Amino acid sequence: MAKFFLRRVLLAIPTLLVLSLIFFAILDLAPGDPTSQLPLTISAEIREAIRESLGLNEPFLVRWLSWLRLMVINEPLHIFQEWTGICFGDEVLNSDDVLVCAEPDRIISWSSRSPAMNTVYERMPQTLWVLGLALVFGFMLAVPIGTLQAVKQYSWFDNIGSVVTMLGFSVPVYVIGPLFIWIFSVKLGWLPTFYKTTHDVKLTEWSTIWFQIKQLLMPVGVLTLFNAASFGRFMRGSVLENLNEAYVRTARSKGLKERLVVNRHVVRNSVIPVVTLLALAIPQIFGGAIITENIFRINGLGQLLFVSIGQSDIPMVQSLIFVFAVLVVFFNIVADVMYGFLDPRIRYD
Repeated sequence: MAKFFLRRVLLAIPTLLVLSLIFFAILDLAPGDPTSQLPLTISAEIREAIRESLGLNEPFLVRWLSWLRLMVINEPLHIFQEWTGICFGDEVLNSDDVLVCAEPDRIISWSSRSPAMNTVYERMPQTLWVLGLALVFGFMLAVPIGTLQAVKQYSWFDNIGSVVTMLGFSVPVYVIGPLFIWIFSVKLGWLPTFYKTTHDVKLTEWSTIWFQIKQLLMPVGVLTLFNAASFGRFMRGSVLENLNEAYVRTARSKGLKERLVVNRHVVRNSVIPVVTLLALAIPQIFGGAIITENIFRINGLGQLLFVSIGQSDIPMVQSLIFVFAVLVVFFNIVADVMYGFLDPRIRYD
């Protein structure tokens, strides 16, 4: 298992390098740079000096390698120094005359004039909370509902479940989100209309925890509905296929109860394709999160990407897309590792 995991990680490195080259080239061809946001009264000489200071006049390959060095080497180095206090470079005096590690060069946002990854680190927990809960709840709903639909094929439960899953899968997030706000916030007044990012959750105060739960219900619910619909439909088809396999007939011929046959044998083998679908659906789920975060005004990575594109903040967009790529590759590795736990026949020798 350890060798397989190491091989997958080593394979992920060239994959991320190729992806970074592709989206860096695409964004490089896009119109807009820092000088496009400047007032028209600024002369062409000053604009050209700004471009020169930012290295925008360098060849494409030089700029990509420079960005890659900052993202792959300097950013992890910065995190390591922050967490451990161990310096790999020079030490400098801060405002309190205390020696601290000199900060390495980093990717600077054009709009905020601060390190782009600092903003990403601040907003990442919001996105991971919404995405993580939506994935967990969607999977937990899809497995039992899809299994029960297959076992009770063409029953009223199967028919209702099919209608609900088709609606959840086909209706866009930007339709379900405002509909949830209109029902649960405007009409019923049960939930807050928008997500309050500045809310301070105190574990010793139930009121703060309850408010956090309420403001998470709608964004998580929107993505959970989409995930449960897609995974549930696939789970139903996978269970139906496995119910007709020879090993199921053998288990029944041994006198095992139907519930035991389904839970112990059928469900375990049927979940494997759903795990594959889950790994492949991560990019689509991130796309849904971008829309959901803008609908509910969640200050996450999706909302940051939307704003950065509007501001032509190319360094921030590049950093966000690379973070999304890393998360997608990571989840695919996790899915591959989970196969071995779900199916003992799979070996990683």
